[in-house]
Amino acid sequence: MVTRVAITGFGRIGRLTLRALLESKRKDIKLVALNATGTPDRVAHLFEYDSIHGRYQGNIKTTQSSINFGNGAVKLVSARDPKDLPWKNLDVDVVLECTGAFNTKEQSMAHIEAGCQRVLISAPTKTADLTVVYGVNHTKLRKSHQIVSNASCTT
Repeated sequence: MVTRVAITGFGRIGRLTLRALLESKRKDIKLVALNATGTPDRVAHLFEYDSIHGRYQGNIKTTQSSINFGNGAVKLVSARDPKDLPWKNLDVDVVLECTGAFNTKEQSMAHIEAGCQRVLISAPTKTADLTVVYGVNHTKLRKSHQIVSNASCTT
């Protein structure tokens, strides 16, 4: 089964999450949407030319509404409010919440209301169903957990 993923927030964490996903070459995860501010050309440029990690070596192509990072078109959307995102129409399973702005369970529930099944927050929060640190407590993760924090380097 393929998990359909969307990334919201395309700052440092969002871009590095995308890079890690692409470089992993995982076939069981498919990026279907990216919520970021800017045109597809601008967003692709920000990703391709990373000042810390260097230039992304994959082929990137853009259209008026999508970016192809070499593994199929990724819909580019731009909404500040998660409830306005098209997660239901895009059949998104998991949203990777990388904005840093919606880091409480209550705020992240807007993604669930927009149609996704689960949210992984890239920042620490006290209100998530579970905070997961891989290698420490990842075995506690259950399907019943909808809003999960992936902690941070400061947790």
